[in-house]
Amino acid sequence: MAGTVLLATACSQEAVISENEEQEYAPVTVRVNDFSMSLDEFSDTRAEQTAESYTGVKAITLAFYGNNNAEVYNTTQLRGDGTYTTFGEFTCNLPIGTYTMVVIGRGHSEGDEFTLTSPVLAQYTSEKARETFCATQTVTVTSTTPLTLTPTVNRVISKLEIISTDGRSAGATTVRAAFGAGGKSFSPTSGLATADDGFSISVQPSTAVGNPINVAGYLFLASDEEDMDITIQVFDAVGTSLFTKVIEDVPFKRNRVTRLTGPVFSASASSAAFTFETAWLEDKVINF
Repeated sequence: MAGTVLLATACSQEAVISENEEQEYAPVTVRVNDFSMSLDEFSDTRAEQTAESYTGVKAITLAFYGNNNAEVYNTTQLRGDGTYTTFGEFTCNLPIGTYTMVVIGRGHSEGDEFTLTSPVLAQYTSEKARETFCATQTVTVTSTTPLTLTPTVNRVISKLEIISTDGRSAGATTVRAAFGAGGKSFSPTSGLATADDGFSISVQPSTAVGNPINVAGYLFLASDEEDMDITIQVFDAVGTSLFTKVIEDVPFKRNRVTRLTGPVFSASASSAAFTFETAWLEDKVINF
């Protein structure tokens, strides 16, 4: 493997640490050394890749929380935004004390809204969740001696793929997937969803007319494994529903992909059966 992943920003004046001259501060450097990733379960994971080539993580948030989860520091770096000099390091000053450190790596697209509120609450408030890695760690600063931390972040989200066995019809422009459970908010400490009410996403397939589609979405689960109903709807350009199908008791597992395969656009699609993969492979971990 080629080196370590370095996702960085310098702690700047945006930090909310109070520079009280009467307190002693220790310089703290955080290097996110490893993204622990499963091989084969997520189709976009390759056997060998450098940190620079894994474009799934486009943003990383680092935060420290003190007593009663009071925020001491919180900053986010976006990949490629040019605000950092060393891609992979956060450097800041922390007063002597004990903190909970939270690190979240995630996908990011224009229009995404993401907030980290505490070690037990983070959420996507825009339509879609993204591939998400996180880690929490207790950090104790006992002196002004420089401290270097190297947390490993793990993928905590589940993914749904809908693969049609028929070709996209000319009038079908939007596919909507409604999750019967799960959510877009989660606890960085447990990696589990903080709301289990479900939500929906809409995708405009880029596949050419006549070709099968493959659309995907991410969700956080309320437990390591969770079954839920999935509703698939297809709409035309003016919002008229062309197809609705409910698949019951679809199994999901954290850090795994559930693939639904079946007809979506044919005349008999509404009565056709979907199949879903339930055989989860053993973890093969790539550290990079």
